[in-house]
Amino acid sequence: MPPFTIFPAIDLRNGKIVRLAQGDPARQTTYGDDPRAQAQKFKDEGVAWVHVINLSGAFGEEASANLKALEAILTVGLKVEFGGGLRDEESVKIPLEMGAERVFLGTAAIQNPALVDWALARYGAERIAADLGVRDGNVMIRGWQESTPLTLLEAGRRFKAQGLAWCVLTDVRRDGVGSGINLDSAVELQTATGLRVVASGGVSSLEDVRRVKQAGLAGVIIGRALYEGKITLAECKMMNDEF
Repeated sequence: MPPFTIFPAIDLRNGKIVRLAQGDPARQTTYGDDPRAQAQKFKDEGVAWVHVINLSGAFGEEASANLKALEAILTVGLKVEFGGGLRDEESVKIPLEMGAERVFLGTAAIQNPALVDWALARYGAERIAADLGVRDGNVMIRGWQESTPLTLLEAGRRFKAQGLAWCVLTDVRRDGVGSGINLDSAVELQTATGLRVVASGGVSSLEDVRRVKQAGLAGVIIGRALYEGKITLAECKMMNDEF
């Protein structure tokens, strides 16, 4: 079975750790104001990666506090993947040159294929990922606030043809509400395109994590379930080590 990575999530808005329900900026819960301490906690629990989302950037808000938070998170020594509002060359360069291992492009990957081409040529396919949010079968952009006519597989095949290797897939309706992972869509995307797909949105139990791993996906992102104590990273790591 290919390597499987568990990514705890730190979603940042105005420098604070938050989670949104179904991507809705008005349905926000704040979980803390010390992203570095949270990253250290994740590291102490045995993970190697952390998934950091710049929600302020995704919504077109001032994002300098989130970049300061990223800088602090990077001092912990975890591998960091970072995204949200990365829509031009400069915004892609900044986190990578700060030390992020990988960035993920959402809106730009859909609306600006030339930026993806540039990023792949400069940094390579291991450091650039696509970030797909899907609601009711359609790809969403701009912080998941706008729908596009693209389907999941249309977008995925385009990404693969461009040379992308990694894709985060979030079922927007399930994200942040603990309703269980949409495994079928993630498996369909990986099988149809050959992308390494990381499933996100709705993880609520260790069984969700186990199902993602057993399906052969590349990884899983866990957010609210960790912050609310429904899952621990120790349990996830133990499960991962069993296979």
